[in-house]
Amino acid sequence: MFTGIIQHLGTIREAVPAGDGRTFAIDAGTLAGTLSPKDSLAVDGTCLTVESVEGGLVRVTAILQTLKMTTLGELAEGAKVNLETAATLNTFLGGHLVQGHVDGVATVRSVVERETGREVVLDLPPELMRYVIDKGSIALDGTSLTVAEKSGNSIRVALIPETLERTVCSGWKPGTRVNVETDAIGKYVENFLRAKAEGEKG
Repeated sequence: MFTGIIQHLGTIREAVPAGDGRTFAIDAGTLAGTLSPKDSLAVDGTCLTVESVEGGLVRVTAILQTLKMTTLGELAEGAKVNLETAATLNTFLGGHLVQGHVDGVATVRSVVERETGREVVLDLPPELMRYVIDKGSIALDGTSLTVAEKSGNSIRVALIPETLERTVCSGWKPGTRVNVETDAIGKYVENFLRAKAEGEKG
């Protein structure tokens, strides 16, 4: 479990095939010192398992299913990635509850500069929109953001200077593909109601 508050802007130092998956060596800076093998690490919002820590380099592997569901397969050497370690019961929940289970990939439609940061409009897969609500939480590339507006299959979010300075969101431009995790609570509620309805039919 994560909070969507990015702790470090990492850099991909190596991206190599590993069977039908892909192994990444990530320069995690001082964050690497807090990690050990088998720990969970969110990379652009995707929960991966730490395989090794060598100095400031952290190695993780994304399997085929993960590559299909996320943008990780597009990462190359030199790419920046959002990093967050797993939350504990003592973690300050500054964002919202994020599982690191990416639901799909959105595409940036437009970026508008504002005095207080930027406003970004993204197109989401239609099947995810039922889990999105105005003023609700959403994780984009692992960053906890608030949905400022929902319209059709698109959402608008605001990026404050702090977010732009500390995350990959600063590099978003029209056409950028972004990992999306919708609010888990909505999915649990839907699952419960569906099971209840099916039980009543039976």
